[in-house]
Amino acid sequence: MIPAAFDYYRPKDMGDVVALLQEHGDDARVMAGGHSLIPMMKLRMAEIAHLIDLQDVAGLGGISVESGQITLGAMVTQHEIIDSDALRAAAPILHEAALQIADPQVRYMGTVGGNVANGDPGNDMPGLMQCLDATFTLVGPDGKREVAARGFYHAAYMTDRDDSEVLTSVSFAAPKGGYAYEKQKRKIGDYATAAAAVQIEKSGGVCASASIAMTNLSDTPIWSETAGAALVGTKVDDAAIAAAIAAMQADIEPVEDNRGPAAFKRHAAATVLTRAIRRAWDRA
Repeated sequence: MIPAAFDYYRPKDMGDVVALLQEHGDDARVMAGGHSLIPMMKLRMAEIAHLIDLQDVAGLGGISVESGQITLGAMVTQHEIIDSDALRAAAPILHEAALQIADPQVRYMGTVGGNVANGDPGNDMPGLMQCLDATFTLVGPDGKREVAARGFYHAAYMTDRDDSEVLTSVSFAAPKGGYAYEKQKRKIGDYATAAAAVQIEKSGGVCASASIAMTNLSDTPIWSETAGAALVGTKVDDAAIAAAIAAMQADIEPVEDNRGPAAFKRHAAATVLTRAIRRAWDRA
């Protein structure tokens, strides 16, 4: 449980971070809260020669809720998400999801940027950000660019972020209607066996729009456009929910691991999505 030797850097601004990444290439890695990277280093599953700590970099914190637009700095912690009254009022699904991530000790250090940037299919925030149609801002040698969360994840631990880029913020329109984040896990603090994020808008007693994303059921988070579409125009009755479940099942590709066989994961996915849809509809 002792990592290999590494050089440690604690820069003050993003220019220095990008310069270090360019200088050291594949041998360098940035660290936000460290709850994903440090355990891998201790287990020698990742050997990082140059570790760049983002804690002191200016401009990476802060929560902004203005004119229907929400922006989270990459270094905003899960605890800050939970503790923000303005964010809870504008996007309560974030509060509900953050409360289900790990435990209080982890939530005090774990950041939204770290959670979405490293491409772990078991992390909670990537699927949630796809549900919310969020945009990620990346900064690198060529300046700033934006990438949609729904196009950011390519495979497990493989994303659209270049090695010389840093994810600096997450932004999205304040969601409307009912919401739910439902998670099934083996024990408190664990990754999801299956999790579902749902946002539903209701108009005239029927579903006007629906967004559904699933977590830890493929090698990337899955935004199931067809599952959401199955609810639109319905009263979200049993038949509509069954159609959404069937559409979601066609999009996921669970594999057997220590959380159970693929068939069990599909059962868990159907259960959590049914609960999330019903709760979001009630809230709408």
